[in-house]
Amino acid sequence: MNKCIFLDRDGVLNEDRTDYVYRVEDFIIPDGVPEALRLLKEAGYLLIVITNQAGIAKGLYTRDDVMTCYNYLQDQCGKLIDDIYYCPHHPKYDTESLTRKPGSLLLEKAIAKYNIRPDASWMIGDAPRDMQAGKRVGVRTIRIATEAQPSPDADGYATNLLEASRFVLEFAA
Repeated sequence: MNKCIFLDRDGVLNEDRTDYVYRVEDFIIPDGVPEALRLLKEAGYLLIVITNQAGIAKGLYTRDDVMTCYNYLQDQCGKLIDDIYYCPHHPKYDTESLTRKPGSLLLEKAIAKYNIRPDASWMIGDAPRDMQAGKRVGVRTIRIATEAQPSPDADGYATNLLEASRFVLEFAA
Protein backbone atom coordinates (compact mmCIF):
# COMPACT_ATOMS: atom_id res chain seq x y z
CA MET A 1 0.00 0.00 0.00
CA ASN A 2 1.06 3.57 -0.65
CA LYS A 3 1.26 6.68 1.48
CA CYS A 4 0.03 9.96 0.05
CA ILE A 5 -0.05 13.70 0.54
CA PHE A 6 -3.35 15.11 -0.66
CA LEU A 7 -2.92 18.77 -1.55
CA ASP A 8 -5.49 21.50 -1.89
CA ARG A 9 -4.57 23.82 -4.76
CA ASP A 10 -5.46 27.49 -4.11
CA GLY A 11 -3.73 28.78 -1.00
CA VAL A 12 -1.36 25.78 -0.85
CA LEU A 13 0.26 25.18 -4.26
CA ASN A 14 -0.47 28.65 -5.61
CA GLU A 15 -1.34 32.01 -4.12
CA ASP A 16 -5.06 32.37 -3.55
CA ARG A 17 -6.96 35.42 -4.76
CA THR A 18 -10.30 36.97 -3.95
CA ASP A 19 -11.45 35.99 -7.44
CA TYR A 20 -10.64 32.77 -9.28
CA VAL A 21 -7.23 31.57 -10.44
CA TYR A 22 -7.63 30.03 -13.88
CA ARG A 23 -5.01 31.75 -16.06
CA VAL A 24 -1.32 30.85 -15.99
CA GLU A 25 -0.38 34.53 -15.68
CA ASP A 26 -2.32 34.64 -12.37
CA PHE A 27 -1.01 31.27 -11.15
CA ILE A 28 1.71 32.33 -8.70
CA ILE A 29 3.62 29.50 -7.05
CA PRO A 30 4.87 30.55 -3.60
CA ASP A 31 8.51 30.17 -2.64
CA GLY A 32 9.26 26.74 -1.26
CA VAL A 33 6.55 24.81 -3.10
CA PRO A 34 8.88 22.95 -5.51
CA GLU A 35 11.26 22.11 -2.64
CA ALA A 36 8.37 20.89 -0.45
CA LEU A 37 7.07 18.64 -3.21
CA ARG A 38 10.56 17.24 -3.82
CA LEU A 39 11.09 16.49 -0.09
CA LEU A 40 7.76 14.69 0.16
CA LYS A 41 8.33 12.75 -3.05
CA GLU A 42 11.82 11.71 -1.90
CA ALA A 43 10.23 10.45 1.35
CA GLY A 44 8.07 8.10 -0.73
CA TYR A 45 4.74 9.93 -0.76
CA LEU A 46 2.38 10.04 -3.69
CA LEU A 47 1.33 13.65 -4.35
CA ILE A 48 -2.29 14.15 -5.38
CA VAL A 49 -4.12 17.47 -5.81
CA ILE A 50 -7.72 17.56 -4.53
CA THR A 51 -9.41 20.83 -5.45
CA ASN A 52 -12.83 22.43 -5.75
CA GLN A 53 -13.14 24.36 -9.01
CA ALA A 54 -16.59 25.97 -8.76
CA GLY A 55 -15.67 28.54 -11.40
CA ILE A 56 -16.43 25.84 -13.97
CA ALA A 57 -20.04 25.53 -12.75
CA LYS A 58 -20.29 29.32 -12.66
CA GLY A 59 -19.17 29.54 -16.31
CA LEU A 60 -16.09 31.61 -15.45
CA TYR A 61 -13.58 29.16 -16.89
CA THR A 62 -13.31 25.66 -18.35
CA ARG A 63 -11.89 22.27 -17.44
CA ASP A 64 -9.15 23.00 -19.98
CA ASP A 65 -8.21 26.13 -17.99
CA VAL A 66 -7.84 24.01 -14.83
CA MET A 67 -5.61 21.54 -16.64
CA THR A 68 -3.53 24.31 -18.24
CA CYS A 69 -2.76 25.66 -14.75
CA TYR A 70 -2.05 22.12 -13.51
CA ASN A 71 0.35 21.47 -16.39
CA TYR A 72 2.08 24.79 -15.68
CA LEU A 73 2.44 23.79 -12.00
CA GLN A 74 3.88 20.43 -13.07
CA ASP A 75 6.38 22.13 -15.40
CA GLN A 76 7.50 24.56 -12.69
CA CYS A 77 7.82 21.84 -10.02
CA GLY A 78 9.60 19.07 -11.91
CA LYS A 79 6.51 16.99 -12.72
CA LEU A 80 6.42 15.56 -9.18
CA ILE A 81 2.65 15.49 -8.75
CA ASP A 82 1.07 12.12 -9.44
CA ASP A 83 -2.50 13.18 -10.21
CA ILE A 84 -5.16 15.86 -9.89
CA TYR A 85 -8.79 15.39 -8.93
CA TYR A 86 -11.09 18.39 -9.14
CA CYS A 87 -14.75 19.05 -8.53
CA PRO A 88 -16.33 21.25 -11.23
CA HIS A 89 -19.63 21.60 -9.35
CA HIS A 90 -21.26 24.17 -7.08
CA PRO A 91 -24.64 23.57 -5.40
CA LYS A 92 -25.97 27.03 -6.28
CA TYR A 93 -25.02 26.76 -9.97
CA ASP A 94 -25.41 23.18 -11.14
CA THR A 95 -25.62 20.32 -8.64
CA GLU A 96 -24.82 19.03 -5.18
CA SER A 97 -21.83 16.70 -5.38
CA LEU A 98 -20.03 14.46 -2.93
CA THR A 99 -16.87 15.26 -4.89
CA ARG A 100 -17.00 18.84 -3.60
CA LYS A 101 -15.03 19.29 -0.37
CA PRO A 102 -15.95 18.96 2.48
CA GLY A 103 -17.28 15.83 0.73
CA SER A 104 -14.67 13.12 0.50
CA LEU A 105 -15.48 11.28 -2.73
CA LEU A 106 -12.42 12.60 -4.62
CA LEU A 107 -10.13 11.38 -1.85
CA GLU A 108 -11.96 8.04 -1.74
CA LYS A 109 -11.48 7.61 -5.51
CA ALA A 110 -7.75 8.36 -5.23
CA ILE A 111 -7.38 6.01 -2.25
CA ALA A 112 -8.98 3.19 -4.24
CA LYS A 113 -7.11 3.86 -7.49
CA TYR A 114 -3.66 4.21 -5.91
CA ASN A 115 -4.06 1.68 -3.07
CA ILE A 116 -3.39 4.36 -0.43
CA ARG A 117 -3.12 3.73 3.32
CA PRO A 118 -5.13 6.52 4.97
CA ASP A 119 -3.37 6.08 8.32
CA ALA A 120 -0.02 6.86 6.64
CA SER A 121 -1.34 9.79 4.60
CA TRP A 122 -2.08 13.51 5.01
CA MET A 123 -4.36 16.23 3.64
CA ILE A 124 -2.77 19.69 3.43
CA GLY A 125 -5.18 22.55 2.86
CA ASP A 126 -6.02 26.08 3.88
CA ALA A 127 -9.73 25.76 4.68
CA PRO A 128 -11.88 23.89 7.20
CA ARG A 129 -13.48 22.00 4.30
CA ASP A 130 -10.06 20.50 3.45
CA MET A 131 -9.65 19.30 7.03
CA GLN A 132 -13.18 17.87 7.09
CA ALA A 133 -12.66 15.95 3.84
CA GLY A 134 -9.38 14.52 5.12
CA LYS A 135 -10.87 13.49 8.47
CA ARG A 136 -13.75 11.73 6.68
CA VAL A 137 -11.31 9.30 5.05
CA GLY A 138 -9.02 8.89 8.05
CA VAL A 139 -5.95 10.87 6.98
CA ARG A 140 -4.09 13.33 9.19
CA THR A 141 -4.52 16.99 8.35
CA ILE A 142 -2.40 20.13 8.24
CA ARG A 143 -3.95 23.55 7.89
CA ILE A 144 -2.02 26.27 6.07
CA ALA A 145 -2.69 29.70 7.57
CA THR A 146 -0.92 33.03 7.21
CA GLU A 147 -0.15 32.97 10.92
CA ALA A 148 0.75 29.56 12.30
CA GLN A 149 -1.62 28.96 15.15
CA PRO A 150 -3.30 25.85 16.46
CA SER A 151 -6.41 24.96 14.55
CA PRO A 152 -9.00 22.83 16.34
CA ASP A 153 -9.97 21.16 13.05
CA ALA A 154 -6.44 20.05 12.07
CA ASP A 155 -3.71 17.74 13.36
CA GLY A 156 -1.07 20.35 12.57
CA TYR A 157 -0.63 23.82 11.18
CA ALA A 158 1.93 25.68 9.10
CA THR A 159 2.35 29.00 7.34
CA ASN A 160 3.26 27.45 3.99
CA LEU A 161 3.73 24.14 2.19
CA LEU A 162 7.45 23.88 2.91
CA GLU A 163 6.80 24.20 6.65
CA ALA A 164 3.94 21.68 6.34
CA SER A 165 6.21 19.22 4.51
CA ARG A 166 8.79 19.46 7.28
CA PHE A 167 6.03 18.81 9.85
CA VAL A 168 4.98 15.66 7.97
CA LEU A 169 8.57 14.42 7.68
CA GLU A 170 9.33 15.06 11.37
CA PHE A 171 6.09 13.32 12.37
CA ALA A 172 6.96 10.29 10.23
CA ALA A 173 10.55 10.08 11.52
